[in-house]
Amino acid sequence: MPVRDSSRKAVRRDEGRTQINNRRRRTMRKAIKEVKTLVKDGDIKAAESALPAAYKAIDKAVRRNIIHQNNAARKKSGLAKLVDQK
Repeated sequence: MPVRDSSRKAVRRDEGRTQINNRRRRTMRKAIKEVKTLVKDGDIKAAESALPAAYKAIDKAVRRNIIHQNNAARKKSGLAKLVDQK
C-alpha cells in the first residue's frame, strides 16, 4: 500500500488511466474482429467499408501508446491482405 499522499494519488490516477487504456484496446479489438468476421462471412463490401474504422482505432491506440507502431503496421497490413485476398 502507498504511504505518501502523492503515491496514493498516483495509484488513483493509474487506475483511471488503466480503465481508459483498456477501453481503447477493447474498441480496437472489436473493430478488427468486425472486419475479420465480415470477411469470414463473405461480405467483402461491408468489410471494405469497415476497414477505415479499424485503421482509425488502431491509429488511436498507437497515438496513446497502447500498442507499438510496428504492431499497428502488422495489424493494418494483415487486415488489408485479408480483405484483398477474398
